[in-house]
Amino acid sequence: MNSPVNELLHRHVAAGTIPGAVALVDAGDGTEPVSAGAASIGGPPMPTDAIVRIQSMTKIIEAVAALRLVESGRLQLDGSLTEWLPELDDRQVLRTPLAELDDTVPATRPITLRHLLTNTSGYGMIMESSPLQRAMTANGTEAGSDPVDFGADEWLRRLSDLPLAFQPGGGWRYHHSFGVLGILISRITGRPLGEQLAADILQPLGMSDTAMWVPEDKLDRLPAAYRYGETGWIEIEPAGGGFYAGPPPFDVSHGELVSTAADFGRFLSVLTRGGEIDGRPLLSPDHLRQLTSDQVPADCKTPESFFFPGFWDGMGWGYGVIIHTTGSRQGRYGWSGGLGTDFYVDPDGTVAVLLTQVEMGAHIGRLLEDFQSLGS
Repeated sequence: MNSPVNELLHRHVAAGTIPGAVALVDAGDGTEPVSAGAASIGGPPMPTDAIVRIQSMTKIIEAVAALRLVESGRLQLDGSLTEWLPELDDRQVLRTPLAELDDTVPATRPITLRHLLTNTSGYGMIMESSPLQRAMTANGTEAGSDPVDFGADEWLRRLSDLPLAFQPGGGWRYHHSFGVLGILISRITGRPLGEQLAADILQPLGMSDTAMWVPEDKLDRLPAAYRYGETGWIEIEPAGGGFYAGPPPFDVSHGELVSTAADFGRFLSVLTRGGEIDGRPLLSPDHLRQLTSDQVPADCKTPESFFFPGFWDGMGWGYGVIIHTTGSRQGRYGWSGGLGTDFYVDPDGTVAVLLTQVEMGAHIGRLLEDFQSLGS
């Protein structure tokens, strides 16, 4: 198939940017995914139905699941969560994000669902060297592209042993709020996050290859994962193996999904272009508008809040997605995963999904920009 996205994948495989990838750019015409390269170095071709570790692309699915609980009356955007998450009660907050761990004041307000969805809960990745950053590394709650090391309840206990970096709603730090959100969804519904997502969203939408792990009869579709080191590719998860191969050893309600380009594209299409589950929209128009528009106050968008210099230039954050607020891509929303996955949705309804299994970094930066430019 000769198409811009197909040419893009083959060009970057030939250049050594990635061993292989799958992509989908669908403007509503039912376009099928395309693939290029190999599922592992020296291995078989990358299948178009490859099941990959989508990591932080999970966040938008979690956000929709949480908002569906709001719409069914089981949760409120701005209510306290301590009924289900008692670990969040009586939080202590650092006087400044770089303060010593005992230099705290009481939280002035409870953590809410809105705080979790917008990464403003007070929990998150600490970019600067500090006592809190070192404590998160020491107790195993520092985030990264590696799989989780222990179960959801233990993870939340360790996280809640530490003070918040800022008052809830008073800053922005990435990632950990969505681990807490997964546990919240699990506790409200009385079943692990993966089971709730399957019953509420994945199965009704026919997303049969999206789950918290890959079953044995599908392991031949799980590619290897790599990071790029000084001497070249370093395998961090083998093809058909690793943490996501088979059921996990503990509750991973704070964890992330595997999916395919077709499954994820179907989810985005239903969300954006309309579609129903049990006679009602996947998400109400009002909640869809909130999810896909900037929800972060300007004073929370500080330079040190994320990895990349200029992260907030022309950007906002909705509920689990980044929003282009200015420029030629204004109105586009999307997000990436730590193992080289990416998606966006344009105002005209175009849905684009890119799935590699290469850890995010400078090595694949040009691929991501080229992919984003397909819809510009």
